[in-house]
Amino acid sequence: MSQEVNLKNLPLGISTLDKLRGSDCVYVDKTHLALKLIKQPGAFFLSRPRRFGKSLFVDTLKEIFEGNEKLFEGLYIHDKWDWSRKFPVIKIDFADGVL
Repeated sequence: MSQEVNLKNLPLGISTLDKLRGSDCVYVDKTHLALKLIKQPGAFFLSRPRRFGKSLFVDTLKEIFEGNEKLFEGLYIHDKWDWSRKFPVIKIDFADGVL
């Protein structure tokens, strides 16, 4: 009597919230941490080992500041953020080693 369990895939190699939310992969909502970070004054250094979601977290912050409300439907931050306010975002990607 074995039951088949359908598990979601891990989001390996996905570093943008848009792609992740559009896929059928596991997503752990960390928008409560993003909101907490946004409300703290000062500068921050995100230091985590490789493949620990730094790029995805920074992309999540970008999407919040750009006001992409649809991506956050059903997530913690959805009803706690003023989506009518948008902020310009400059993204510099060092992943390929080219500027």
